[in-house]
Amino acid sequence: MEHQLVVCVKNKGYEASLEVRKLYEAVSDPEAEEYQHIRVIDESGEDYLYPKEYFVEVELPRVVEEAIFREA
Repeated sequence: MEHQLVVCVKNKGYEASLEVRKLYEAVSDPEAEEYQHIRVIDESGEDYLYPKEYFVEVELPRVVEEAIFREA
């Protein structure tokens, strides 16, 4: 599974679920993208749909991404 990291830049209406300036893992969901939404694993640990405009995709050095997604 390929991982995509996004940073939250807005959380209006979702303050309990999203923290601004925090990295989240995005889950591929082509249908959601058609409606300008993104599926993100939020503070609950579950994946939910959020407006795509609330996030910016980030690309980190490979070693950093490997450390983030390394299984414990």
